[in-house]
Amino acid sequence: MPAMDRDAPEMIDSHAHLYLKEFKDDIEMVLERGRHIGLSKVYTPNIDSTTIDAMLDLNQRFPDLCIPMMGLHPCSVNENVEKELALVEEWLHKKDFAAVGEIGTDLYWDKTFWKEQQHAFKTQIEFARRLSKPVVIHCRETLDQTIAMVEQLQDGTLTGVFHCFTGNDQQAKRITDLGFFLGIGGVVTFKNGGLDKQLVNIDLQHLLLETDSPYLAPTPNRGKRNEPLYLQLIAQRIADIKGVAVEAVMDITTANTRKLFENHELPEN
Repeated sequence: MPAMDRDAPEMIDSHAHLYLKEFKDDIEMVLERGRHIGLSKVYTPNIDSTTIDAMLDLNQRFPDLCIPMMGLHPCSVNENVEKELALVEEWLHKKDFAAVGEIGTDLYWDKTFWKEQQHAFKTQIEFARRLSKPVVIHCRETLDQTIAMVEQLQDGTLTGVFHCFTGNDQQAKRITDLGFFLGIGGVVTFKNGGLDKQLVNIDLQHLLLETDSPYLAPTPNRGKRNEPLYLQLIAQRIADIKGVAVEAVMDITTANTRKLFENHELPEN
């Protein structure tokens, strides 16, 4: 794996599923392209019991670059939720992970297991609290409900990020008042995404860069496979919205990501 381009500003992809099948044939090239534009780390959130092996294999192959998290994604919550949660807890005590994630709630696809989603979310928040880990939160069509749950659970010790933030400035303030970050990805580049209007009033100190690869590729690659290379497009769009140099966006968001995950990374081999 080539070294990071030292002439490029450092960037961290705070959320990418690079262990999925979409990358099985060219993951080395995907990471090489990322290194070329200054990529220093990629945080890889787990989905459920079916993705753990692939995620850990990616970390084993690229231990300095691909840093795993452990959690149960809300879209994988069903009648087997207790079995899945037990496995998450087992892994969290067996191996050091950067965060508890990806956890949260989602009513976009299916409302059947809403009660179980809330239970899984609160349970994993407790895992994070006991282990002093940050949490990585997914919430689709459930932003207000999820913020409210975190407001109830916040005792001053919880930290984390609301991944793929697409809310309004009032919701952003509630999140940042909790001491949480906002994960900003490809949606910020979408013509009718609306996020550009909200970011005008949100300080860069509250933002992390993410791709959510292979999903949500930024314009002009919308609809194609996403990858960490496109962090530069996200950073540039934020810079344009904020009226600052793109290097400032890269520097501040990288520092923010390190602040959130510091002391939680796996040691480099």
